[in-house]
Amino acid sequence: MSERDVIERTQSYPATVESLSADLPALGVAPGMVVLLHSSLSALGWVCGGAVAVILALERVLGEQGTLVMPTHSGDLSDPAPWQNPPVPEAWWDVIRETMPPYDPDLTPTRGVGVIPETFRKQRGVLRSGHPRGSFAAWGARAREITEGHSLDFELGEESPLARVYDLNGWVLLLGVGHANNTSLHLAEYRASYPDRRMVETRAPMLVNGQREWVTLHDIELDESDFDEIGECWARTTNGVQSGPIADAKALFMPQRALVDFAVTWMNENRRSQSMP
Repeated sequence: MSERDVIERTQSYPATVESLSADLPALGVAPGMVVLLHSSLSALGWVCGGAVAVILALERVLGEQGTLVMPTHSGDLSDPAPWQNPPVPEAWWDVIRETMPPYDPDLTPTRGVGVIPETFRKQRGVLRSGHPRGSFAAWGARAREITEGHSLDFELGEESPLARVYDLNGWVLLLGVGHANNTSLHLAEYRASYPDRRMVETRAPMLVNGQREWVTLHDIELDESDFDEIGECWARTTNGVQSGPIADAKALFMPQRALVDFAVTWMNENRRSQSMP
């Protein structure tokens, strides 16, 4: 969506740090919370200051004792053979394998998570976890605790920032996006016992003892195709979701632990065509 389109779709006045700082507490965001954000900047309408304003507003509301977390995934750091969006010619594969720069938490850009996380990861004081494909970045009182020790295998599982947010009774804020973007539901996939769950292997370039190497990563095959259905069922059967406007965007705010626990039960009962290794 072009900036002109965003301006024309903005319903009244531009959002600002001040207006966002007022909208967030009305939704339930409060000082001292751990908040995991998934977001679409364009859904907010035109924002004075863009992604920077959104980040500053969230940090202002959370305060010094709060913690802000965002996905900073870089899934393009991978072997090119299975690429589909878009694929590259097979003749390029060896060149890519020989030359792709290794993961660098300070330098490697995000892919597919939006401009707000891409801006956030560069902010002074923000820490980023060490996973080459599934990293998260965090700011605030619990940032180091959340980002340290991110396992290379099972990237969104028990040794990931998602599980640390769970341990800390954190919250999920969906800002202009739906549950298809809600990575916390992937944590439920690791904890559920539905049938036909498959193991997969991927590779990523990393620095190992100062040398660039392609490292093999082990995981389960993740599937977000039913995440919107899970989110709708969660909202329909519990009182756990707070919804409301943030600027021009629809926002959903929910306790991550209760959501994940609900999703584990839902997957155990409803996923019949996937399976345990």
